Formats: sequence, structure tokens, C-alpha cells
Amino acid sequence: MSSKTMKLLAKPMLFATAIIWGTSFFIMKNALDIIPVFRLLAVRFTVGGILLAALCGGRWKKFTPDYLWRGAIVGGMLFIAYSVQTFGLSMTTPSKNAFLTAVYCVLVPFFTWAVVRKRPDRYNIAAALLCVAGVGLVSLNDRLSINAGDLITLLCAVFYAAHIVSVEKLAPGKDITLLTVFQFAFAGLYSWLFSLPTERFDMGLLLQRELLWPMVYLCVMATTVALLFQNVGQRWSDPASASVILSLESVFGVLSSVMFYGDPVTGRLLAGFGLIFVAVLCSETKFGFLRKKPDQCKTCEEGG
Repeated sequence: MSSKTMKLLAKPMLFATAIIWGTSFFIMKNALDIIPVFRLLAVRFTVGGILLAALCGGRWKKFTPDYLWRGAIVGGMLFIAYSVQTFGLSMTTPSKNAFLTAVYCVLVPFFTWAVVRKRPDRYNIAAALLCVAGVGLVSLNDRLSINAGDLITLLCAVFYAAHIVSVEKLAPGKDITLLTVFQFAFAGLYSWLFSLPTERFDMGLLLQRELLWPMVYLCVMATTVALLFQNVGQRWSDPASASVILSLESVFGVLSSVMFYGDPVTGRLLAGFGLIFVAVLCSETKFGFLRKKPDQCKTCEEGG
């Protein structure tokens, strides 16, 4: 396809990614009623990795042995983040899990500071303060305590932030899609290693309609298709627009959870969700999408 066509498709692909990921929260919540956490992740990452490997085609020519240890590290971080998030989801509502997971966007600059000594800017600090206020509204009850599911979900945000930083350190110079194949492969391997000795599950249940279609959605759409759409969309979009669109994942997570799962949403929760969403926008985009570009300003001035 031409570059013009790819630019036209980029933003719809990013919107589709946000919708797919957003709707995956309540679908995964329903699946957890039947399949245990590690087995769900094992199947999801194994199938996703196989599908993505098949789509890589000529990219395999770029393979070098160091993809293995890099994939093992970033796959390990992804496995921990997803495991903690999924355990949190099993003990809280899909909508709260969606927004509390999004806290990782705010944490990334501070993890980067610790690893590469790049100091957070004023937008990152403001985002952190907004995020703390939002988390308080979402998670703290009248006795200022937090339930286990919300606390575990917040912990997963820490691991997602660490995962992002590990990718930033290990991905440069490598084909990101090919690296993701090994990331999924190792995340799936770790999931199997934890699942087989600790969980009992009849794999025949995967063929039952109640579990088959949710797992197909999680493996094909929420893993392989969404990742490809994200890679292509970010490649052909400006970073600010891409960040804004992808941050809508948490919004779609709430909407789908309320519509299809019956999640209760109060004014306090909405206020907390709103603060977290603004915090994510502040940290990810620094509100650059609100500022006119120099050429746009010049055009406005010339137009009177």
C-alpha cells in the first residue's frame, strides 16, 4: 500500500486497538470463571506467539541469537505484569481493573529516570499527582482502605511500567515484531511452567462455547491483531495522536464493562476515572495535541 493509504488507515487501526483491548477486560473476567489464571495466559501467549510468528514472513531473515535472551527478559516482565493484572481482575471489577492498569503510563517516566537518569519533567510530576488523586477516588473506601483486587492491579501497573522500560532498553536495533514473537513465546513458556504443577484444568473445556469464543477473541484479536494494528498505527501516526487514541483503551474498558458485564459506576468512580485519564494524557502527550503546530499558526496568521 502507498504511504498515503497507510496514513489514512493508521488512526482507525489505533482506534480498533483501543476498542479491542478495552473490551478484553470483561471478556477475560468471564473466562476466569472457568479457566485458572496461568492456564489462560499460557494458552493466550502460546497461540498469539504462533500466529504472530506465521505473520512475520521475511522478517525471520533478521533473526540473530540475541533475540532469544532479549525475548526471555522482556517476556518475563510481560508474564509477571499480565499474571498480576489477571489475578487482580479476578478480585475486582473489569472497569476498575482497566483504569488502575493504565496507571503504568504515569509510572514509566519515573522508572526511566531510575534506569537511564532521564529526569521526569513538570508534566510527569503533575500527572503523578493527578493519578494519585484519581486512584484514591477509585480504590479507597470510606475507611480509607483498599481491597485486595485493586491493590494487586496497582502492583501490576508497576510491572507494566518496568516492562515498557525493559523494551526501551533491549529493543533498539531489533525488529520489534520479531522480538515480540519471542516475548510471547517466553511469556507462554513461563505461564506453562507455573500452570502445570499448580493448576488443574481439563483442556477439553476449551472446546465448550462458553470458553472457546472468549479464548479465540483473547488469542487472535486482543493479542495478535491488536498488536499488529498498534505497530502499524504507531508507525504511520504522530506520537501525540497515537498516545491519545491508545489511552482510550481504559475508557472503552469501562464502557464495555458497564454495558456487557453490568459493572456499577458511581459519580465518585467516574471522577476517579476522569482524573486517571487526564493524568495519562498529561504524561503521554504533555497536551501537545492541544497546541497548534508552527505551520498551522503561520497559516492562521496569513489567513487573518
